[in-house]
Amino acid sequence: MDIRELQGYASFFMTIFLVVMLYGYIVYLYRSEKKGEKDYEKLGNIALDDEIDSTPINDSSSTESEKKERNK
Repeated sequence: MDIRELQGYASFFMTIFLVVMLYGYIVYLYRSEKKGEKDYEKLGNIALDDEIDSTPINDSSSTESEKKERNK
């Protein structure tokens, strides 16, 4: 087995690994949006609505303890 054959196998398995990771990430995004954890459609509009007086997307006034109580 020479180095070119080894590189071919490594390239093939790396491609398969990256495809599986990509599909896993897509499923993760879909599930978290379905559960209501994040609204990626709102986050995608950041580039379109980029004015100085536009409303913030996330309310940062809530503390960590309030977030934990809401999630229970």
